[in-house]
Amino acid sequence: MASEVNLAQLRALVAVADTGGFGAAADELGISQSAVSHAVAALERTLGAPVLRRGSPCRPTPLGEQVLPHARTAVASAAAVRTIATRHTGGLTGTVRLAAPTTVCQALLPRLLHEWKAAYPQVTVRVFEGEDDELAAWLEAGTVDAAVLVDAGPLPPGAVTLGADSMHALLRRDHPLAGQESVHVAELEDDDFLLSEGGCERHIREAYRRAGTRFTPRHRIRDLNTLIGMVHAGVGVSVMPALALTMLPADCVLVPIRPATHRTLTLTGPTGRPWTPTVSGLLAGVGAGVTVGA
Repeated sequence: MASEVNLAQLRALVAVADTGGFGAAADELGISQSAVSHAVAALERTLGAPVLRRGSPCRPTPLGEQVLPHARTAVASAAAVRTIATRHTGGLTGTVRLAAPTTVCQALLPRLLHEWKAAYPQVTVRVFEGEDDELAAWLEAGTVDAAVLVDAGPLPPGAVTLGADSMHALLRRDHPLAGQESVHVAELEDDDFLLSEGGCERHIREAYRRAGTRFTPRHRIRDLNTLIGMVHAGVGVSVMPALALTMLPADCVLVPIRPATHRTLTLTGPTGRPWTPTVSGLLAGVGAGVTVGA
């Protein structure tokens, strides 16, 4: 090899792989697009082969896929060293990439981000919205540094339980069931059911299984805002977490379902590698046991 691999090259590779393009990577790193291109090109010259397939979006080559986990580790380790030094001299600093489900991003994270900004002004938190079942994979792959996981399995020390979010029927305000204190899932059989293809599907199916009621969704919708719009338009009904309340138009309501079904929300770092000091510091400042759904 003509020269040694350096941290700037690895940081550029990770940024392009995560954002899908050189321009977006430049924005994330706070440098010019030309600098990102030169860094990646220098890495490829050093390795003797391409690490990225140029396109829209850019994707790692087979060599890039092999290099990427090591690049993430190197970049994270360098960030951890900087953070440790800053903590030693007083105060957290650095950037934390935080992933969370849509409803958590809408209803729970704004308060948390506000509190973090006030307590740790030198920390930047970048939020990534994802489906429930995507987040753990992102976290373990190093795509994000922390995540709000739904009904997570064994968790590492330091993980914080944010609360239990209950499942509710989503109805138009003029629906015959909208005024009830709760709705049995069997009572929804007369309406077309709109199923969100996000992570809540398993909770909905579990409620119907426990009720002994056949579950036959008429429509499958990926985007939560689209689903809410369709219920608002009178296309049908749905079931979603209580946290979705902040996303609803005025003429839609959420009514608790029977049998009662809940999901547990946990804020955590990865299980397969050490947390950065910044992640550890942020989570240490979060109070546990906040109830976010009735």
